[in-house]
Amino acid sequence: MTPTAPQPGRIVLVIDDEPQIRRLLRVTLEANGYQVIEAVNGQEGIVQAAQGRPEIILLDLGLPDLDGVEVLKRIREWSRTPVLILSVRDREHDKVAALDAGADDFVTKPFSSGELLARLRALLRRPNQLRSPQIVVGDLTIDTASQTARRGSRTISLTAKEYALLEFLARNAGRVVGRSEIAEHVWDETFDPFSNLIEVYVNRLRRKLGDDDKKPLLQTRRGSGYILGAPSDSRSSAPARAGGASNPSRKSHA
Repeated sequence: MTPTAPQPGRIVLVIDDEPQIRRLLRVTLEANGYQVIEAVNGQEGIVQAAQGRPEIILLDLGLPDLDGVEVLKRIREWSRTPVLILSVRDREHDKVAALDAGADDFVTKPFSSGELLARLRALLRRPNQLRSPQIVVGDLTIDTASQTARRGSRTISLTAKEYALLEFLARNAGRVVGRSEIAEHVWDETFDPFSNLIEVYVNRLRRKLGDDDKKPLLQTRRGSGYILGAPSDSRSSAPARAGGASNPSRKSHA
């Protein structure tokens, strides 16, 4: 049986510094109905991953400016686009490092066109929500590619840190998220756990979201954390993950 052809125009981003590899991949992919965009180094690849809106990324690990694993980590900060590693590195620890960083598959060079195309089809058969650049919570829409947000038809102006907090809460919509969990994912290791910075940013987000006090989109669960969205009754009292509760002596009044 002939394999099912890809949907016309599916975009593949190739991040590889070797011209002959890019040429081979372009010929193979375009002959099988894909559109191809290219990047010759890591920095360009990160930009193309955001601006080109690819549906899948082919990433080499041995790039001239950034290691491929570092490129992958940066892309994974804001995108769940499937990433297939193509590399001459065949040691187990290289594969483990790439997969742990968020790669969806790993193919060692040299590879056959048939195997590559089969792996692409397998990744593209995954549910579309894994590749969607948008997160929707009620009337709030977050575009993770452009890092913008809007509520209804109104665009919300956000600083980088406000956006990072809002996206993290949106990815966990309907679940109580504790202060320590927010600090771990949105701030860095220098964050002071006794500061009220999270409460300050939550208040900023509430104002910018234009929340109604009676039915706020961003709610506080005192002693537990915060929740974005209107969870069902069965989930509204769900606790934060272990270690995520706020310090009882410093409850938020945001």
